[in-house]
Amino acid sequence: MGLLSEVAEANLAHVTDILDGLSGDAPAPEPITRADLAERLAQGAVTLLDIRPEDEFAAGHIPGAQNTPMADLNRFLPALDPQAEIVAYCRGPYCIYAHQAVARLRRHGFNARRMQGGLPEWREEGRQVLS
Repeated sequence: MGLLSEVAEANLAHVTDILDGLSGDAPAPEPITRADLAERLAQGAVTLLDIRPEDEFAAGHIPGAQNTPMADLNRFLPALDPQAEIVAYCRGPYCIYAHQAVARLRRHGFNARRMQGGLPEWREEGRQVLS
């Protein structure tokens, strides 16, 4: 267990560096908490993008989310409101899709950030998931 812990800690630092590098020179925005996201969704004050592939979205997603797979994100850009707050999520805190989507959206001038965690953490908290 000690060795496993050492490997995880060493790789976590490397993964964090990679994810931080996606934003280029700009600082990555703080992720939105799941509680804050739930409140903003209830108010209709946020556009929520599920960046996972279509089959994963069909298996379960956050109510109100639009499936916008990373590979198709550029195709969806013209349909997004440039004034809206946009939140992206994917499989979890180290799933690179949400980080990549936020970086790309911000390069195109959108107010975007990712949800803290991902769908598994949302579900773990007992929040509604549609399938």
